[in-house]
Amino acid sequence: MKTRFQKQRQKHPSIVNVILLVALLVFPSLASIRLARSFDPRLIFGYLAAVSGLTFWLYWRDKRRAESDGWRTPESTLHLAELLGGWPAAFLAQRTFRHKISKTSYQLAYWTIVAFHEAVSFDFVSEWHYSKAAIRLFRQ
Repeated sequence: MKTRFQKQRQKHPSIVNVILLVALLVFPSLASIRLARSFDPRLIFGYLAAVSGLTFWLYWRDKRRAESDGWRTPESTLHLAELLGGWPAAFLAQRTFRHKISKTSYQLAYWTIVAFHEAVSFDFVSEWHYSKAAIRLFRQ
C-alpha cells in the first residue's frame, strides 16, 4: 500500500525536472517556430499535441497494466512514440507515474532519442550548418 507522500509525489514532477524539461525544449521549440513559417502552425502544433497526448496516455496505460499484471505496451511502441515527437510527454509521464525511470536499458534508448531530437533541432535552427559540413566532409 502506498503512503500519502508516495501518492502525492507520483502526481507532480519536481521543479528540477520541470526546469530540465524547459531547457531541453529550447531548440525543439525554436525549430517548431521556424518550421511554422513554412507550414500551417495549426498542423505542426496540432501534431505535436496529438503525439504528446498519445505518448502520455501510453505511459499511463502501461503503468496501470504493470500494476495489475495486465498486457503491457511493448517498449518499442513507447520508443516509437518518443521518436515521433512525444519525448517531452514521455519525460513528464516517466516522472509523474514513476514509470521506466530505473530501467537502465530503457533510459539509454530514451535519452538517445532525446539527444537525436536536440541535435536535429539545433542543426535545423542553424540552417543545417552541421549536416552540410558533414556532407562536404564525406564527399572529399
